[in-house]
Amino acid sequence: MIKPIGSDELKPLFVYDTDQHAALTKEAESLPSVTISSAAAGNAVMMGGGYFTPLTGFMTLADAMGCAENLKTTSGQFFPVPVLNLVESTDAIADAKRIALRDPNVDGNPVIAIQTVESIEEVSDAQMQLMTEKVYRTTDPEHPGVAAFNSQGRMAIAGPIQVLNFSYFQSEFPDTFRTAVEIRNEIMEHGWKKVVAFQTRNPMHLAHEELCHMAMDRLGCDGLVIHMLLGKLKPGDIPAPVRDSAIRKMVELYFPPNSVMVTGYGFDMLYAGPREAVLHAYFRQNMGATHFIVGRDHAGVGDYYGGFDAQTIFDEEVPEGAMEIEIFKADHTAYSKKLKKVMMMREAPDHSKDDFVLLSGTKVREMLGQGIAPPPEFSRPEVAKILMDYYQSIN
Repeated sequence: MIKPIGSDELKPLFVYDTDQHAALTKEAESLPSVTISSAAAGNAVMMGGGYFTPLTGFMTLADAMGCAENLKTTSGQFFPVPVLNLVESTDAIADAKRIALRDPNVDGNPVIAIQTVESIEEVSDAQMQLMTEKVYRTTDPEHPGVAAFNSQGRMAIAGPIQVLNFSYFQSEFPDTFRTAVEIRNEIMEHGWKKVVAFQTRNPMHLAHEELCHMAMDRLGCDGLVIHMLLGKLKPGDIPAPVRDSAIRKMVELYFPPNSVMVTGYGFDMLYAGPREAVLHAYFRQNMGATHFIVGRDHAGVGDYYGGFDAQTIFDEEVPEGAMEIEIFKADHTAYSKKLKKVMMMREAPDHSKDDFVLLSGTKVREMLGQGIAPPPEFSRPEVAKILMDYYQSIN
């Protein structure tokens, strides 16, 4: 099985030992505490589940700057984005060596992790700007990822963490949320050797479905892991339970039995385009996938990134040998009226745009809201029905 990055085995930071978990929970009651940002809580969940192996906790400012500038910490460990615990104020924790981190996304702000404080550093405006530029390729405050990153505080608390729970993800998505440990175990139980992962924050229409079939066929994969983002999205994105229901219906009807795992992970979307594509590949290797689909404008938003920037970054910026996972580079995929099947556009050179069934997201949402199913060349009717019911319920 493919090894995790930078380690022979996964290093989940969740405390699985029940006695140790109970002792830490009790310890947390007496510790100074700070309510962390949603982004930091998502990072804690990902570290807890082993997705960020071999990280042991939140980075120092030097490590974060190194990851932003050249995708490496000061020790040379590859990681594509800063993983910081940024807070507004450290007054409540003073010079404490152990602190409780409270979850901003759950009522009552329960303790999500305990952190051993190795350093507290103030991030300057210039450092914040440099990290923003490197990771997001823009400092435009209208960019949702830029806005979220810069809305955190400027005090960076670095040090290892011990994770006590998986926030709301395990309780709200018990059938879908999975740690990297659990996905690896399930891949092994299936006996799959070649596994391709598909990232989604949206429901899957016919083109996405066919892209997964293409990747499986061309790569000779035994299995597909559809891995959906369960964390915070931007306004207007479809809620996770609706996506989950639509994807499960598609898999049930249009994929062979026991060939697909429908799973999800707890993390807030960065919308960082190329850098986020590398991060997505990073934790897909850690969860046991051998291949990862990167499509056109992967993890992008608006017009901030070129259509294939999220593919070329793997050749241009990722250090040689940093990851073993292989990237399946996909073009925009759509139904060809000429060939009467879904095609990658680059593989149909004799086609014009008019030869494909192309609908904008806005147009599709309008149709669904009016109770009109998109054409079957665009979306499976059973999937469209679930989405129509949702859109009509909010109109």
